[in-house]
Amino acid sequence: MQPSNFIVVTSVFPPTDALRAFARLSEWHMIVVGDQRTPPEWALDGVTYLSPSAQTALGFETTNLLPWNHYARKMVGYLYAMREGAQVIADTDDDNIPKDNWACPKFEGEFDVITGSGFVNVYRRFTDAFVWPRGYPLRLLRAEEAVTAVRPQIVEIGVWQFLADADPDVDAVYRLVFDGPITFAERAPLVLDHGVVCPFNSQNTVFARDAFPLLYLPAFVNFRFTDILRSLVAQPVLWEHGLRLAFGSATVRQERNPHDYLKDFADEIPMYLQAEGAFDAAVAATSAEASIAQNLSAAYGRLEESGIVESRERLLLDAWLNDVARATA
Repeated sequence: MQPSNFIVVTSVFPPTDALRAFARLSEWHMIVVGDQRTPPEWALDGVTYLSPSAQTALGFETTNLLPWNHYARKMVGYLYAMREGAQVIADTDDDNIPKDNWACPKFEGEFDVITGSGFVNVYRRFTDAFVWPRGYPLRLLRAEEAVTAVRPQIVEIGVWQFLADADPDVDAVYRLVFDGPITFAERAPLVLDHGVVCPFNSQNTVFARDAFPLLYLPAFVNFRFTDILRSLVAQPVLWEHGLRLAFGSATVRQERNPHDYLKDFADEIPMYLQAEGAFDAAVAATSAEASIAQNLSAAYGRLEESGIVESRERLLLDAWLNDVARATA
C-alpha cells in the first residue's frame, strides 16, 4: 500500500543514525533531498533519494528557481511527497534521532489551548530552565506575556511542532551564553489560539494536508532565518482558516551537527531585528476571505514592501504555489 505519511529531509552528509532510524518507521516513507555537496553515491534502503539530477527531472517550476547548496532545496522533497499522495508531511533534519514516542499526531480533538495575544515562549511550559525557541524576540525574554488562560477546547490543528531533547532548537545568543543540554518535561500538548504566536522550526514539525502551501521555505534570506520566517508568516494564515499551531513534548533527541556559534549569531542578525516586523506584516496582509495560497502571496508582498524579502522571493513563491496546486490536484 502506498504510504500517505512522508518524512522529508535534506542532507549533505552520508546516511546518519537519525536517518537510519526514520527509515525503519513502517508507517512512513522518507524522502532525502540531495544537494551539490551531498555524496554522489548516497543511498539508504527504504528511502527515496532525490539527487540533483533527479530533482531537475521532476519538472517542478520551483526546482529551476531554487539556489543550490541551500536548505530550501527541501521544498523539492515536499512537492515530490505531495505528488505521491501525501496526507501528512513531517519535516526534520539528519541530526534528530526519533524517540520511541515519535508518531503521527492527531490533527483534530480537544487540547489545552493558550488564549491571549502576542508572543508566548512555549518552551517555558515544558521546562523550568531559562530557554527560548530560535526566533523568539530577544526584547521579550523577560517581559510579561499577555496570556489570558489555558483551557481545553476542540480545535483543528494545521501544524504540529514537537520539541527536541538534548540540543534543542535555540538561537546563537542562548548557545553563546548558556549552551547546556535540555530535557523537556513530558506533558499534554499545548495549542496556540488565534492571536497567540510562537516561532516554530523545521526540525521536528508535522504539516496537515490543508497546510501544505505553508511549507514554503524562503530561499533568499539568511539560512538561520528561513524556517523561522516561514513560521511567523504561517501562523496568521492558519488563524484565518480556522487552523492552529500545536506544541508537543520532545519526540526526538538532537545530536547536533558541528556549528560555529559566532557565525550562527551573524547569520541570525536579520532574524533578531526583523522577526516581529515580519509577523506584523503577515497579520496585516491576511484575511478570512482569501485562500491559504492567496494569503501567503499577500503576506510575502507585504514582506517585500517592508524590505524583509527580495523581489526574487516572490517569483519563487509564485512557482511554489503553482507546483503545489498541480501536485495536490
